Amino acid sequence: MTAPGTTASWMVFAEAEPDLAKTVEDRFGAYTHHVLATLRKDGSPRTSGLEVRFLDGELWLGMMPGSLKALDLRRDPRFSLQTNPGEGTGMGGGDVRISGRAVEVEDGETRARYVKEVEPPQPFHLFRTELTEVVRTSVEDDTYLVVQVWKPGEPVRTLRRT
Repeated sequence: MTAPGTTASWMVFAEAEPDLAKTVEDRFGAYTHHVLATLRKDGSPRTSGLEVRFLDGELWLGMMPGSLKALDLRRDPRFSLQTNPGEGTGMGGGDVRISGRAVEVEDGETRARYVKEVEPPQPFHLFRTELTEVVRTSVEDDTYLVVQVWKPGEPVRTLRRT
């Protein structure tokens, strides 16, 4: 059992569960915009559109300066990120949700590497993620709802429902 509050980098997850990590990256790569959930000052949820990047063994969240989602994460780093479900209801590749903590990156060298690769509009907020959970939900053989759950330090649990 993993201790509450345990986190892992994207690289740790990808090394522990390479097949699931590849599926997750493919789902995020299929569309540009996804949904980020953060917590407002009063504790209520806020959802916002967001682009994500997988670079150098990390999952990165870039945001416009002063955006409410960035201010939310500065105040309370907990987040949940949901893939774009795509056209229709098929959700090819399944539905993916990543939960964790977002850590703002101020290091100039790290930011410069990100800028070189992504070329984001300037200025911007940059957050590195620390994962607490990855969940993929899909349909198998048009019969089973399959839920895969990964948490740091644990193998993937797979649940099947009819």
